[in-house]
Amino acid sequence: MSSRMRRLLAVAAVPLLVLSAPGVSTARADPDWSLVPEGSASGQPSAKPTRPAQDTGHLPWQKALPGQARVVRERRLDARTLDVLISSPSVGRMLPVRLLLPQGWSKGARRTWPVLYLLHGGADDYTSWTRMTDISTYTADLDAIVVMPEAGRAGNYTDWHNGGRGGQPAWATFHTYEVRRLLEIGYRAGSRRAIAGLSMGAYGAVKYAARNPGMFRFAGAYSGILATRLPGIPAVIMNAQASEKQDPLALWGDPKRDKRVWAANDPLALAANLKGVALYLSSGTNSFNGPLDPPGSPWHPAHLGEPISAYTGKALSKRLKQLRIPHTLHLYGNGTHTWPYWIREFKSSYPMIRKALGA
Repeated sequence: MSSRMRRLLAVAAVPLLVLSAPGVSTARADPDWSLVPEGSASGQPSAKPTRPAQDTGHLPWQKALPGQARVVRERRLDARTLDVLISSPSVGRMLPVRLLLPQGWSKGARRTWPVLYLLHGGADDYTSWTRMTDISTYTADLDAIVVMPEAGRAGNYTDWHNGGRGGQPAWATFHTYEVRRLLEIGYRAGSRRAIAGLSMGAYGAVKYAARNPGMFRFAGAYSGILATRLPGIPAVIMNAQASEKQDPLALWGDPKRDKRVWAANDPLALAANLKGVALYLSSGTNSFNGPLDPPGSPWHPAHLGEPISAYTGKALSKRLKQLRIPHTLHLYGNGTHTWPYWIREFKSSYPMIRKALGA
């Protein structure tokens, strides 16, 4: 590792580096889960939310109900957008998942649809993709279900180690088993899947594809840490957890003492499992403003996520080349850790996503 990278990692290992975008709200969005009456033309919550029959009163982040995972509430926001609330024993909470539904979709349809999972970044939530992008309009003709699950502000798409005890929160189980199975059982989700994410979600997308061979045909990573055990990276990850008031050792334990746990969650160590997955990996290579930043934009410590992402992306790309696994690595130089670049990279990878979904 170069001396420049050592200095960069030393600066990056500060509480501010949660790998979240500047301007992202730190409050949980939509806390009251007001329901839109069925057939509402506006698609916006009414001034006096109604309580239709399917409203059980359950709210996001309440304690999960006893028993197995199940959908406890739905709300339709507009013609395409359906939010479902899942009682998750894996995480121990009621967790929302946002769906964008394709034309012709219904619960009673005889066919199933391919699924595109979009994962959010750190210090954000399941509303981020629809709040910060034109994803609903952009995918309007996509013959697939777009799924945007809650993943916690610092869940890291992981079943936490918790000192070897395991247990809650088990985010990976929630996403790859509970959400997946409930959508297959009740919402006509099929077995052809793609996954993509930004920042923390970029890590999650590649890790999920590598930990679950055959589950995803495409994985897209926009500005994420893709090799968790490189020199300096464990400190960055653990400081990010601490900045969210989490025990840094709860996620994967101690990097040296629990090296097998860290390896089991390292895309670089799992790279051989990515054979057959179409891969798109992208990042800026420095923290400088780029062509999509408004003139005079202030610098933010989160922008250090870009050279760190590039550092780990290069390492994963090198390993993929050794394994002769085809992939796209787009390192674009100047560019900040912000949505304009993630939107651009998502749209650049979109033809690969459509091909993987057969849509």
